[in-house]
Amino acid sequence: MSKEILLVVEAVSNEKDVPKQVIFEAVEIALASAAKRRFEEDALIRVSIDQRSGDYKTYRQWNIVADEDYSAPAYELTIDDSEEQNLGVAIGGVYEEEVESEVFGRIAAQTAKQVIVQKVREAERAKMVALYTEKVGKLVHGQVKKVTRDSLIIDLGENAEASLPKDQLIARESFRMNDRIRALLLEIRDDSRGAQLILSRNAPEFMIELFRLEVPEISEEVIDIRGAARDPGLRAKIAVKTNDRRIDPIGACVGMRGARVQAVSNEMNGERVDIVLWDDNPAQLVINAMAPAEVDSIVIDEDAHSMDVAVNSDNLAQAIGRNGQNVRLASSLTGWALNVMTSEDAQAKQQEESQKLIDVFVTGLDIDDDLAIQLVDEGFTSLEEVAYIPMDEMLDIDGFDEDLVNELRSRAKESLLNQALKAEQQLEGAKPAADLLAMEGMDNHLALVLASMGVATMEDLAEQSVDELLDIDGMTEERAGSLILTARAPWFAESE
Repeated sequence: MSKEILLVVEAVSNEKDVPKQVIFEAVEIALASAAKRRFEEDALIRVSIDQRSGDYKTYRQWNIVADEDYSAPAYELTIDDSEEQNLGVAIGGVYEEEVESEVFGRIAAQTAKQVIVQKVREAERAKMVALYTEKVGKLVHGQVKKVTRDSLIIDLGENAEASLPKDQLIARESFRMNDRIRALLLEIRDDSRGAQLILSRNAPEFMIELFRLEVPEISEEVIDIRGAARDPGLRAKIAVKTNDRRIDPIGACVGMRGARVQAVSNEMNGERVDIVLWDDNPAQLVINAMAPAEVDSIVIDEDAHSMDVAVNSDNLAQAIGRNGQNVRLASSLTGWALNVMTSEDAQAKQQEESQKLIDVFVTGLDIDDDLAIQLVDEGFTSLEEVAYIPMDEMLDIDGFDEDLVNELRSRAKESLLNQALKAEQQLEGAKPAADLLAMEGMDNHLALVLASMGVATMEDLAEQSVDELLDIDGMTEERAGSLILTARAPWFAESE
C-alpha cells in the first residue's frame, strides 16, 4: 500500500501540476477520516506519511486542559490525568498515542479522491491568484467559454477562468462562444466559491490601458495620462500631458491619420474619444475639457469645489451635450462640479451676488453704495475680510487712507460683535421641548440651535428635510438623516 500511495501522489501531482505536498496532505486527511470511524465522533486523529517510503502511522490526540475546563472526553485529558499517567504534557499541550492504521483501501481512496479534488481546486485558485495579482489593472486576453444570463465566462489559458459581468460590457456589444476578447482585469474577488477574476470593458482604466498599448510614448513615460472619463459605448474624454516639450501629446495619441485613436475607438465599440490637454491650472483644464464647446468665462468657488462655466447662448447645447454628456464627462475628468450657463445668465448671477455683497457692506458698515461697490470690485466678500485683512492691503486700494481703513475695520468688528450677540440671545431665548431634549442622538446645544430656528419639538423636527438641517455648523448629511428618522418614528408607530 505504501507504493500505491506514492504512485497516486505522483500521478495526481503531474496531472494537475500541483505540489506533491498538497496531495500528501489530502491522503493524510483521507486516512485520518477512515481511521476515525473506529472511535468517538469527536476524536482527533492524525496520520503522518513518510514521503520517501510511503509508509504511514496513525495517532490519536488529546488536548491537555485544566480540571475546570474539562468538557470533551473524546479529545481532552485533564492535567491530573496527565500527571497520574506520567504523560509529561503540560496544560495547552497535546498528547499523542499511536493506534492501528487503516488500510489504503476503497473507502479511504474515495475519501482521498474527494479531498484531493478540493485541495487541487484550492491549490489552483491560489496559483491563479498569485499569477494574476500583479495583472490587476492591466489588459488580459481570452476566449469566451460560456455565456450566462449575468456574465461571460472567459478562458484566459493555463486553467484560469475569469468572469465578465454583463454590466461591465460596453453598451450594445455582444459576444458569442469562442469569440476572442480583450478586457481589463478589474479585481480579484473572494466569495463562497473562492477567488474569482473579475473583468471589465467599461471602466475608464480599460481605455487608458488601450492607449498605453497603442501609443509607445505613453509606455515610455514620455506622455502621462492624467485622467479619463467615459460614457461607455458613446463618448469618452482622456487628459494627457507631455514630459518632453518637443512632443505634442494630443498628436501622438491621435496618430498618423488618426490611426491610434481609431484603434482604441474600434476596440470600445466605436466610442468617440476626445483627447484633452492637461493643465495644472484648474480653470484652463476645465476650458480644455469642455471642448469642442468654447468657454467665455469661468467663476471658481473653491469652498464648494465648483465652477460656473459661461458660454455663448448659441454654444450652450454643445457645451452641455446630449443628456448632459459633455459637461458630465468634463466634470468627471477634472474633478470639479461644473454649472454650465449662458454668458447672460452668468452675468445676471454675478450681478445678483454682487448686489447681495453690496447690501451686506452698506448695512453692516453703514456706508454708501459707491464705497460698497468699490469694496466688492476689490474682491471683498465678507465683513470678516474687512475687519481682519492686513492694513497694508487695504491701503493699496485707490482712494483709501489710514483713517478710512481704521474706520471701516472698526465698524466691521462692531457689526460682527452685534451679530454674535444677537445669535447668542436667540439661543438663550429659545426653549426646546422636553421630547426634543430627550430624543436619542440629541444634545443640549443642538436642541438650542434647533429651537432658535423654530424647531422646538420632535414633531417640528420630523417635518424638516436633510437640506434644511445642513445649514447648522458641524451637521453632516448622515446625522441629519438619522435625527429626522428618529423624530418620525412615532408616525410609523401610529400607522401600525
